This record gives sequence, C-alpha cells and structure tokens, in this order.
Amino acid sequence: MKFGLIFPGQGSQAVGMGKDLYENSKEVRELFEQASEILKEDMKALCFSENTKLNLTQYTQPAILLISYAAYSLVIPKIASKVALGLGHSLGEFSALCASGALDFSKAIALVHKRGLLMEAACKDKEAGMMVVLGLEDSILEEFCNKKRNLGLKVWCANYNGEGQIVLAGVKADLMDLEVELKGMGAKRVLLLPMSVASHCPLL
Repeated sequence: MKFGLIFPGQGSQAVGMGKDLYENSKEVRELFEQASEILKEDMKALCFSENTKLNLTQYTQPAILLISYAAYSLVIPKIASKVALGLGHSLGEFSALCASGALDFSKAIALVHKRGLLMEAACKDKEAGMMVVLGLEDSILEEFCNKKRNLGLKVWCANYNGEGQIVLAGVKADLMDLEVELKGMGAKRVLLLPMSVASHCPLL
C-alpha cells in the first residue's frame, strides 16, 4: 500500500490547532520555538489562544505550515517507506515541498510569512474574502458568477475542491450578498471563510 500526503491551504486554520501535538511531543515544541524565533511572534499564543491575528494571512500561512509540518514529522517515521507523493493546495504546496526536503523548514516559515504580507498588501483596501459553496455544479456557479460580474459585483470561482464544492473569491460584501440567492438555487451550505485575502482571482 502506498500513501499520498495532502497538505491543506488557507481557511483550514482554527484556534487550538496542533495543541495535542505540542503538548505530547518535544520535537513539535522545538518546531514552535524555531518558528517563533524566526518570525518574532509567539506561535504558541497565535495557535492556541483566542486572537485576531490568526486569520490575517501573514500569520495564517506560517501557522498552517507549522502545524502541517509538525504533524508530518510525527507521522512520517511510521510510514516513510510507503509515501509515494506529497500534494498541497496553494499554501499547502509549500508544506509538501518542506516535507519532501526540497525546502528547509526555517526558510519555508519565513517565505510564507513574506508571501502573506505581499498578498495582504495586494488586497489592501479591497475588503477581500473567500466563501465556500457546497452542493452546486461547477458550470452553474461559473455562469452565476459571470452574470454577477456583469452587474458590477467582484466575485469569481477560485478553488475547485471537489465535486459539488467550490470556493468563491472576491469582495467580501459582494460574496455575502450572494448567500440567500445561492441557497435558493439549491446550495447545501454557503460559508464565508476566515480569510483576509481573495486568493486565486484577479483581485490578488
């Protein structure tokens, strides 16, 4: 049996993520200390305590990479010979590169922090955001967004996560205006993601 490792992107963060790993692994605690020193930011407080920073992309990105790599570091000794490939969506690509050894962890943490700062700057004053939509076909959502853009809204299909699950990106207020209409079209769920940028669309 072979395994493929899939690393998550932005929007998967949550306060408390990685706490069990931190409390039960010296190796993970050392990774937290290393990341904290590089970024001059208390990553333990960032990940485990209620705060407003975690959803800012310059902090979201290193936090997710840190937890992804920490989990990988604990699991890989048990399955190393069975791993065939590593994948990641957007930010997750950096975690996959880090896990493969192609990118050093310390460099990766600094890099995604800088990446987040640049993304935040690109979306400055745009009140950008992303919203997941479940239960509608890709073609229906694409046509819907095209029509809304023709009416002046800034919304795009950005992430195709799987059949019946697409993430929209754009101006946050425009995305929120779509919720009732999308549910009326049969969407099973419409949820604004905790993000401060609009990834994978012309706003970025």
